[in-house]
Amino acid sequence: MKRAETRHQYIDRDSGSIRDEQLYWDPLVNFIYCEVREVAPELFRALIGPRTSRCLGFLNYDFALGTKLLGPVQFARRLGVPLSECLESPDELNTGRKFFERKIKYWECRPMPDDPGIVVSPADGRVLVGSVRECSSLFIKGKFFSIDELLGPDQHRWIRAFRDCDFAIVRLTPEKYHYNHTPAAGRLEALYQVDGDFHSCNPGPVVAVATPYSKNRRTVSIIDTDVPGGTGVGLIAMIEVVALMIGEVVQAYSEHRYDSPSVPEIGQLFSRGVPKSLYRPGSSTDVLLFQQDRIRFDRDLITNMSRPGASSRFSRGFGAPLVETEVRVRSSIGISASRGGA
Repeated sequence: MKRAETRHQYIDRDSGSIRDEQLYWDPLVNFIYCEVREVAPELFRALIGPRTSRCLGFLNYDFALGTKLLGPVQFARRLGVPLSECLESPDELNTGRKFFERKIKYWECRPMPDDPGIVVSPADGRVLVGSVRECSSLFIKGKFFSIDELLGPDQHRWIRAFRDCDFAIVRLTPEKYHYNHTPAAGRLEALYQVDGDFHSCNPGPVVAVATPYSKNRRTVSIIDTDVPGGTGVGLIAMIEVVALMIGEVVQAYSEHRYDSPSVPEIGQLFSRGVPKSLYRPGSSTDVLLFQQDRIRFDRDLITNMSRPGASSRFSRGFGAPLVETEVRVRSSIGISASRGGA
């Protein structure tokens, strides 16, 4: 199997500049997905299973010496994480796990648009937007997920609701803030888990494995935003996809900052932009599905995907790069189609 190209770039939203992504554990991950996957399929299956994922997570985040040898301040500096954002003091972030599960002063450092019709990013990450409809100018065919698989093959109601959907994929990298926030205001209609593997969300494996986000273990939340006080973009499926070294998604909805976290209940009303869940550390992905023609994505996210001069391991077809934009949690990614658009 041909190895993935080594370079992967994205667009910094604030400056508009092209940046190189630091791909963590890239040689090892590509070796597993190229050589091991091809010549030792049974070993490959073991490596993407829950036991190996937990073991790797322990070695990297509980046993790792990075924070111990460098200290929290130098460790954060090396990863480009401003400690001034963190709610805890540096002394409290003294293990890899504590650092990657950190809380931030999001009410100060992640401002949210006032317009209630704006859908916001659920995470700090790198985003692609698109549609599963061939007639759409954003059409991206089957590269990242299959709707039936992603939502669960027995979830016929939701499969019908999102058959011709638009979507946003927000890919978190290991150094990111790992709390997920609600992308819109609305009522929780369903919350369930779909079992699966623990594939890496590194761009190389995402390309190597067909529809990878449909194959990993994931938590699905269906939010009805067409309710009083809702964002007004129809149903949203928020899918939290675990990855290598992430064994679970901890549901921890907090209406005010991080106070009194709890598992959301069916029928509960969500506010927009508040903490909903926490990924155990590593890289992971949020997928948002929107019903057809209910959202208009921000123009810069669409334009950046075809940015000349940027190199990406993701492609639209015929080798044309499909370039991500780095977004912050609670920043705008689109607006209700009934309210207008960028």
